[in-house]
Amino acid sequence: MSVIFPSQFEASNEPAVGLRALSEADQAVLDAIPAAVYVCDADGALVRFNREAVRLWGREPRLGDTCERYCGAQRLYLVDGTSLPHDRTPMARAVHTGESCHGAEVVVERPDGSRRTLMVDIEALRDGSGRISGAVNCFRDITDYKRAHEDKQRYQHDLEDFFENSAVGLHLVAGDGTILRANQAELDMLGYTPEEYIGRQIIDFHVDRDVIDQILEDLLAGRSIEKRFARLRARDGSIRYVQITSNARYADGDFVNTRCFTVDVTEQHAAHEALRQREHQLRQILNALPAAIYMTDNEGRITFYNDAAVEFSGREPTLGSDEWCVSWRLYTADGAPLPHDECPMAVAVREQREIRGMEAIAERPDGSRFPFIPYPTPLRDEHGAMVGAINMLVDITDRKRAEEDQQTLIHELNHRVKNTLALVQALALQTYRGSPEPHEFIDKFQGRMLALSKAHDLLTRRNWTGLPISELCGIELDVYQVAGRERIRHGGPQVTLSPRVALVLCMVLHELATNAIKYGALSCENGHVALQWSVDNDAPEARLRLSWQETGGSPVVKPTTAGFGTRFIERSVAKDLGGQVELAFEPAGLHCAMQFPLS
Repeated sequence: MSVIFPSQFEASNEPAVGLRALSEADQAVLDAIPAAVYVCDADGALVRFNREAVRLWGREPRLGDTCERYCGAQRLYLVDGTSLPHDRTPMARAVHTGESCHGAEVVVERPDGSRRTLMVDIEALRDGSGRISGAVNCFRDITDYKRAHEDKQRYQHDLEDFFENSAVGLHLVAGDGTILRANQAELDMLGYTPEEYIGRQIIDFHVDRDVIDQILEDLLAGRSIEKRFARLRARDGSIRYVQITSNARYADGDFVNTRCFTVDVTEQHAAHEALRQREHQLRQILNALPAAIYMTDNEGRITFYNDAAVEFSGREPTLGSDEWCVSWRLYTADGAPLPHDECPMAVAVREQREIRGMEAIAERPDGSRFPFIPYPTPLRDEHGAMVGAINMLVDITDRKRAEEDQQTLIHELNHRVKNTLALVQALALQTYRGSPEPHEFIDKFQGRMLALSKAHDLLTRRNWTGLPISELCGIELDVYQVAGRERIRHGGPQVTLSPRVALVLCMVLHELATNAIKYGALSCENGHVALQWSVDNDAPEARLRLSWQETGGSPVVKPTTAGFGTRFIERSVAKDLGGQVELAFEPAGLHCAMQFPLS
């Protein structure tokens, strides 16, 4: 019956001298050989084997046992795991056909179940007449070698797979800048085919020549680069922003190629640019605000301030160094020193809450102080964690001044109303006493109220801050002028009267003018009045001197008793103004001289 041998085992025509010599060596020599050796007779029975063969088989077969033929192993397999019967082994083939077999691989299974891969070299043995007398097999264990080789192949495959199928762009560049290899991720990123990219100069794809020149210079000098920013030109003309990490491979000290990882950061760059633009716009908005605004981190260190904060504090804060507040010094609303680490911003950061309704006082380096209201507010990320704080400082100097002015105005108004009512009451009483007839009382009282009203109007238009005497004289006396003729002339230096002095002097001038119309110079067609004033600064306090001189009227006769007007003038100048008055009833005309303090 013919035997079909596995096709994996190819016959060999190599000389068999060496193996034949092994078959004839004595047992001591066989056992000394580091390789496994055994010999079969023409029937395939084992007639000799050495200790290494026993070790690899994991058992010691019985010599000459016809049940154990062709091999001493318990079981045999092909390298693909297929069972290999003993009578189809390379040894059986050599015994039956005389064909040698070199470098064939078989797998033996030991009694303990372990398997080892063996490489066999078999030669047929012939007798003197050339007939096959048996065969010798020299085999060695290549299990570890096979495993190492497979691991190496697997590792090489993994490397190839990593390079070709990596999600990150990879390429190799020669020392002259030629692209030696590129993976699909890099080609996809830029849109080129392998033919359009590989083999060309890497500088052809870089937008910035100075960047790639520096990269190549660093790599050729043995320096690694990490996340180096660059711009690459894609096939469609667009610009891709990338980060390159690379080092060089050397062999025997000679430069071989670069190994470059190229990460596409175009989207991140666009997002960063958008964020930078938003931050720039935010800074512009914050700088445009009239209120002082600054920000701190969680430790209270100042990270941002706007232009108004510099104006507010009178100094340029130091970012990352100044803490809690941009101001030079702080005080509580009542003037007590307030340490920066106890200010409202510090409380807001430590307690992670808004602070509202507090007032404080800031001091600039020049010593000026001003009140303000802070609005410290924690800043939080999308998860609610505090990442810092922002504070707006509102200068309330004008508001405080307005409040003070309002209170002063209320007090002044209250005082003026009381004084005005008292004056009206006194005028009414004095007019009543000097007017025997009701119609006379009404005429006099209305005239005096009108004069008082004019003075009030002038003072109101000037917010009761004072009234020039020339303006007062003009509004009170110009009504008596006649078209084409100046009947009352008045003049003197520029003097501003206080509201109290202006009201009293207005009433005095009204009485003098009324008396001149009725009895004095203005009662005649050719009569005139000259009103002059001057300031005496030689006295301990400045005094205003006035002279009222009437001329061209009827001869004046000194009255036997002082009338209401005379008493009113004398009392007003003396009591209300703290001055003196002299009335001279001269025949040529009345002369009234008065003086009083301006304060």
